[in-house]
Amino acid sequence: MPDRIIAYCGLVCSECPSYTATLANDMAALQKVAEDAREQFGVTLTAEECMCEGCFSSGRKIGYCSQCQIRACASTIGIANCAHCADYGCPTLATFLEQAPSAKATLDAIRATLMAG
Repeated sequence: MPDRIIAYCGLVCSECPSYTATLANDMAALQKVAEDAREQFGVTLTAEECMCEGCFSSGRKIGYCSQCQIRACASTIGIANCAHCADYGCPTLATFLEQAPSAKATLDAIRATLMAG
């Protein structure tokens, strides 16, 4: 398993079922991700559409990650993740973090470390 990979938005790619199943080429696990997406979010995806090589990869990304405004912004600015941004807490990020409290906790912890240093 690779080191902990934190996406621009604070999600942890290296702990994501799509990412880990893609790296393991585990189609059964990817099918489970697709079924979970259908149950939780009402979206229909195939196992192949759930493949993701992580936020920083130029390769495959699960649907929403490939179109992520946060990812596009942070990669354009050239920061490691949003905790490093001068505009930390922008409306786009804030809206996302309302739905992803674990990502917020991750980014807040990184931000606190940056501010302390």
